[in-house]
Amino acid sequence: MTLLWIDDMRNPFEGWSARYAPFPPDEIVWAKNYDDVISFLEERGCPDEVCFDHDLGEIGENEHNGMTCAKAIIDYCLNHNIDTPPYNIQSSNPVGRENIQSIMDGWHRFYMNNK
Repeated sequence: MTLLWIDDMRNPFEGWSARYAPFPPDEIVWAKNYDDVISFLEERGCPDEVCFDHDLGEIGENEHNGMTCAKAIIDYCLNHNIDTPPYNIQSSNPVGRENIQSIMDGWHRFYMNNK
């Protein structure tokens, strides 16, 4: 089992985050940005579970955030004809949270209706 923890600031091995992601430390991979997520997908495939933060601290016109990470995971699922992994969202950004939930749930519904 592997949990992909996507968050630039919250450490999944300490404090509140550790309670939010109750996986053994050797089963957690901490991705602090979009590039870490892409590397994980390329090297290890789809995680067993994902925890998303939305605001990853990257600023710029081509900003990557939790939503673009969710899209990358969905692209992986689409290309491999698999369902989305179970997920949680620890983001304090309510709009970002809703967007991630919408896209993840949307792919899940599409996948289940077209199996």
